[in-house]
Amino acid sequence: MTATIFFYILISISIGLYFSKRVKTGDDFIRAGRNLPFIIIFAMVFATWFGAETVLGISATFLEEGLSGLASDPFGASACLIIFGIFFAKKLYRMNLMTLGDFFRKKYNRHIEFTISILIIISYLGWISAQITALGLVIFILSDGIITKEFGILFGSCIVLTYTIMGGMWAIATTTFIQMVVILIGLLLVSFEIVDLAGGLTNVIAKANFDGKLHVLPSIESLDFLLWIAAFLTMALGSIPQQDVFQRVNSAKNEKIASIGTTLGGLIYLVFATIPLILAYSAFIIDPAGTSKLMEIDSQLVLPKLILLNTSDWIQILFFGSLISVILSTAAGTLLAPGVLFTQNVARYLGLELGDKNFLKATRISILLFTVMITIYAMSSNENIHKMVENAYRVTLAGAFVPLVFGMFWKKANSQGAGLAITLGIFSWLFLEFFFADLIIEPQLVGLVFSFIGMIVGSLFIEKAK
Repeated sequence: MTATIFFYILISISIGLYFSKRVKTGDDFIRAGRNLPFIIIFAMVFATWFGAETVLGISATFLEEGLSGLASDPFGASACLIIFGIFFAKKLYRMNLMTLGDFFRKKYNRHIEFTISILIIISYLGWISAQITALGLVIFILSDGIITKEFGILFGSCIVLTYTIMGGMWAIATTTFIQMVVILIGLLLVSFEIVDLAGGLTNVIAKANFDGKLHVLPSIESLDFLLWIAAFLTMALGSIPQQDVFQRVNSAKNEKIASIGTTLGGLIYLVFATIPLILAYSAFIIDPAGTSKLMEIDSQLVLPKLILLNTSDWIQILFFGSLISVILSTAAGTLLAPGVLFTQNVARYLGLELGDKNFLKATRISILLFTVMITIYAMSSNENIHKMVENAYRVTLAGAFVPLVFGMFWKKANSQGAGLAITLGIFSWLFLEFFFADLIIEPQLVGLVFSFIGMIVGSLFIEKAK
């Protein structure tokens, strides 16, 4: 089984190397020449979120907290894609931008472009680290502990780096489509066998409902409700100003494909995100004692161990092949984003002017350096996968969301407003995060409110005062 799965990884790398031949310019590398059809855009948007977080992260959280613990993902994540597809995709596509950072330069100025690009880049540390951590975990499990999780993380980083840095968006688009097919078919077939072992889907749902796991919202009168709202908004809104979402949409053949592909990808993601939840809860029914013991160690191990101990070899190959597929597709698309932002919007701000060929080289170097950073972060972090993802978008919610939304939909938004929005949003969030983290209201929501105030005050009053 292990040999088969590693052979699959080799195929993914080979695809990246093959499509590197189609990469002639920076535009090919970043946007695939804006030539991708609907099915590819749909697959890439779906894979934006359907990663390690979905299969391992939210399934583990579901076992511990039920649906009420999944405000950020899948509910917030799905909402983000739907909102982006309906309200943002067409408008941004028409602007023909290379990166999301370019929007902030055109709407405001180079200083706003630089600052927000840095904020977006920082946010990717947690998200990509979650994918790499999961890949390390899978390699650790498949090797039966012979390969350490840390070495697995290092190995996984090299895999993702190889075909991302060689093939860019062309490689990501092609491999993502193949991987989406593997994901959907693999998880469906796996779920049939596992759910059957658990007594059928009706029994699994009935058991989960009896145990109180199917309540989506906590009590409105409780503190948990405020935390739920905070987690939902952080993911739903904080992940909108993200380069990886934008670059997938921006690679479409036309604006219609960009909009519909994104919206549909978000809806289908919400549907298929239920499969890992069903599988995880089936584990309780099949082996309650073993599941409880694993949850005391690491709840993220429940689903992989269930598959290894209770299914045939071909089911194991399907599951772990699917799992590696979702990790590779999500990590690769996301890894491209900070590298492109740094080269296009940070390096140029610092005075590094590059021609197209040198731009392509510089982008690849940026991706390499960022891979080193996220690998170090993943190997040193003790947070679980779900927590890594939840924390990733606090910075963009507080500092980038308001400048993007107001810049697109409010004519009076200006550079003074954007600058004040970023300053008040980030500093209020960080101040509360470090000194008043136990407040009833989540710090990033306070940052969002202050960012809103900053945009209004800066745009309407500061300019007039001058």
